[in-house]
Amino acid sequence: MSKIAEREEALARFTDNQCVMIGGFLGTGTPESLVDGLVEKGVKNLTVIANDTAFPGKGVGKLVVNKQTSKVIVSHIGTNPETGRQMHAKEMEVELVPQGTLAERIRSAGAGLGGFLTSTGLGTIVEEGKDKITKGGRTYILELPIKADIALIKAWKADKYGNLVYRRTSRNFNPVMAMAADFVIVEAEEIVELGMLDPDEIITPGAVVDMIVKG
Repeated sequence: MSKIAEREEALARFTDNQCVMIGGFLGTGTPESLVDGLVEKGVKNLTVIANDTAFPGKGVGKLVVNKQTSKVIVSHIGTNPETGRQMHAKEMEVELVPQGTLAERIRSAGAGLGGFLTSTGLGTIVEEGKDKITKGGRTYILELPIKADIALIKAWKADKYGNLVYRRTSRNFNPVMAMAADFVIVEAEEIVELGMLDPDEIITPGAVVDMIVKG
């Protein structure tokens, strides 16, 4: 069954107070058209899970500037001064997570794992409020899975059934996020017929994709 949809149909899935994952790395590999749609729609109080908040006028940064996010869970915010300003003004909650830990928390949700152990962040604010476990003479933080209501994914190519191919570094967080949300919307630069993608190039299977929008 074809999963191709119009942009308006995809945006109709969004409401206030949702948790949304958005692929990308400083805006590279971010589904910009769908993010722009969220800005236009004006949904509020979003919890956004992303690698970063990009720049004030790009990607996730647009949602921050427009004050549509009540919380962001990210690995860094240094490239977007507005994120830091809102954090210090207590206008928005910022949860900073080490980048590898963030990726693994997302992957754990997609893989159905209950969590994982890591020593990253021991002795820092990262460990605050988290369980610590000692095994083999070493102490670890127990990090829990993290998932979203909706994931917004950027792909280079998609077939009509949702099998996805990414282009170079724009792959970044997109594959793991596609596995860790209740509903997955893909913005694809090119949509092709079933059978036109090289199976060896497919990274995300169509089974986890719910909707495809032409980017």
